[in-house]
Amino acid sequence: MLELTIKGSKRYTIWVLILLAVIGVGMGTYLWQFQEGLGITGLSRDVSWGFYIAQLTFLVGVAASAVMVVLPYYLHNYKAFGRVTILGEFLAIPSVLMCLLFVLVDLGQPMRMLNVIFYPTPRSVLFWDMVVLNGYLFLNLIIGWNVLEAERNQVAPPKWVKPLIYLSIPWAVSIHTVTAFLYAGLPGRGFWMTAIMAPRFLSSAFAAGPSLLILLCLLIRKISKFDPGREQIQSLAKIVTYAIMLNVFFLLCEVFTVFYAQIPEHMDHFKYLFVGLKGHGALIPWMWTSMSLMVFAIIMLLIPSVRRNEKTLAIACVAIFIGTWIDKGLGLISAGFVPNPLHHVNEYIPTIPEIMITIGVYAIGALVLTLLYKMAISIKEEIAAA
Repeated sequence: MLELTIKGSKRYTIWVLILLAVIGVGMGTYLWQFQEGLGITGLSRDVSWGFYIAQLTFLVGVAASAVMVVLPYYLHNYKAFGRVTILGEFLAIPSVLMCLLFVLVDLGQPMRMLNVIFYPTPRSVLFWDMVVLNGYLFLNLIIGWNVLEAERNQVAPPKWVKPLIYLSIPWAVSIHTVTAFLYAGLPGRGFWMTAIMAPRFLSSAFAAGPSLLILLCLLIRKISKFDPGREQIQSLAKIVTYAIMLNVFFLLCEVFTVFYAQIPEHMDHFKYLFVGLKGHGALIPWMWTSMSLMVFAIIMLLIPSVRRNEKTLAIACVAIFIGTWIDKGLGLISAGFVPNPLHHVNEYIPTIPEIMITIGVYAIGALVLTLLYKMAISIKEEIAAA
């Protein structure tokens, strides 16, 4: 099936070449960072995780969202999702791959990743995060490849694939839960030390991931002969609506708990994000933009006629994707470190090299997604033409 990835239109070839060029720029910038060290980033003694880990946090959710099409199709026999299940599984692969790459570029010495393998520490949440991320990557690779190959040959998938599919459902939840525990288990960081961190992670994941999948389905319909289906897109839209409402509700629950109980340490983090603290407030416009986008999207999606209109649905999905990226990426990570445990404010702002490397990693993810979708769509078109 890999031969299908090298056959395409002129437009497809140009897109792949553009991605390769962006990857080249990102790789060159990373080699500069590798030589000079993390001093060229905005990281400091107070802020040890920044833009790279923010992308990891967000993309883990995008990867986990594949379960929202796998679960209804395989467990509840919702056959309509049969047309988009492979798209969800193939979206998870580059998402997890980018998560691992962002860990790689965040380390001053990438070889340190091997310490987790050579010196495993089961008591460490980081060890389990490595296990669930790599396990989920291989599960989706194996499941997606075998299911697509069976579909191309018009036969049933091998029986041994079915248990892996069922295993991937709780595994998808675990990758985001374990990542949430990385933050919630740090007693020195009041902003993260909350029992509702994992539910907040999952609700944002089930909003942002399916939103991206809807946008990809609309794009696929436009540039190929394969139609993922209107019913499928509308079903995903309903999932997104409930998930984004839960995400905002969980955030408001956290705000109520913190400010009603007047927890000073926790209040300072929210103040820094939304109104500023001690004269510092680099993230204020970003966070209010995030909240506005999510509320705007909820209002749009709650109106049936607006949700059924695919143009306005696309606008709402873009708003959700950007809003959750800001909230879960920039806001969640930076605010966990600012102010520090001594209540000193040392702001973090990503540098140009960090942004260029990040764009390069996203280009790698986009390239892998392009190749996987090219293969899947070509097979779907072959079957339809037969």
